[in-house]
Amino acid sequence: MSVGGVPTDAQWAAITTNDTAADGQFWYAVQSTMIFCRPSCPSRLPKRENVTVYADPHAALAAGYRPCKRCRPLAQPVSNATWVAEIDTLLATHSQEPLTLNELASLAHGSASYLRHVYQAATGATPLQRLKTIRLTRAKALLTATDLTVAQIGVLVGIPTTSYFIAAFRTVYGQTPLQFRRECQKRNC
Repeated sequence: MSVGGVPTDAQWAAITTNDTAADGQFWYAVQSTMIFCRPSCPSRLPKRENVTVYADPHAALAAGYRPCKRCRPLAQPVSNATWVAEIDTLLATHSQEPLTLNELASLAHGSASYLRHVYQAATGATPLQRLKTIRLTRAKALLTATDLTVAQIGVLVGIPTTSYFIAAFRTVYGQTPLQFRRECQKRNC
């Protein structure tokens, strides 16, 4: 096996079956999440084309991957600060998708309740509150920079239900998206 290589059929079989016998023989990294794991990791199975295998976990670290919070491939815990930074990256990357706490936890390789607890303790907000903030901040930018309809903007930022998008925007900014756009046009934002 080469360092940083494509998984062989045997390695892929070990990953898909969470084979504990393969632990210590190789580690696999997932390009879409920038996390590396042991073959026995119980986290959601990644797409094979996103997987790179390493002979040594330190090679995965050197390549820019962080250790999985769930399977602890370095046999030591991942710091909460590192994990929160990864969660922030996942929230920004997947903000346009319908993302539940369970899906986020799966992407971040942790349990939903523990993820929520750690994230809220570190940031003062829940992951879903942060996701809403990301979406509404993007919506504000689109309202000032485009002529898209409010419904189109809601879909683009990940809130496909127009009435919910309008209500959420009003709650946070004190006015509807259309009122915000009109006011911003008057002030030449």
